[in-house]
Amino acid sequence: MRQIVNPAEWESAIEAFRVKEKEQTRRQDKLNAERRRLPMVEIEKTYEFTGPDGRVSLLDLFEGRRQLILYHFMYAESPCTGCSMVVDNIGHIAHIQARNTSFVMVSRAPYPKLVAFKQRMGWDIPWYSSHDSDFNIDFNATRENGEMFAVSVFLREGEKIYRTYYTTLRGVEYLGSIWSYLDLTPMGRQELWEDSPEDVIQTPPYQWMRLHDGYN
Repeated sequence: MRQIVNPAEWESAIEAFRVKEKEQTRRQDKLNAERRRLPMVEIEKTYEFTGPDGRVSLLDLFEGRRQLILYHFMYAESPCTGCSMVVDNIGHIAHIQARNTSFVMVSRAPYPKLVAFKQRMGWDIPWYSSHDSDFNIDFNATRENGEMFAVSVFLREGEKIYRTYYTTLRGVEYLGSIWSYLDLTPMGRQELWEDSPEDVIQTPPYQWMRLHDGYN
């Protein structure tokens, strides 16, 4: 049972614990910096998806932006309740797009099923079907024992696409805020305080943020 203390003792306990929290934050910053410098692999195979405008390529999913965060949503026969909770916790993607990064979901189910479920859930995140593609198998989202939820991150250099990061299971569970998703990318939040590769253009923290309908 938790101990009951007076306000001064409570403040002292919180401040002592805060030291440990700050240490953990600094460790996470170092881990994110290391992730931004991980090697990457070129995607040489061609993939096609079905979306609102018909058939599109993996390159099209970037929508002209430099980075792409892709959520592998488990939906073969029926939508995954866990994946649905993950998506419910994703903030407005205009904030991700403002950092030169697109966010999409991909599932194996035929596109009409995705449209119907997306409307039911009230989601605005772009969702594409890989129904007639090897994409899910090639990217570890379909395995011998069934479907798997995951997040893949891609970087674009012209028309060349590279996969830079991949996580699943509890690696996905801690995600939710816009910042946590940007931390997965090779360009990060693109803020001046971050330890990032020299080719990443950075701006002062917080100053780039707008209301989600206020970005250009």
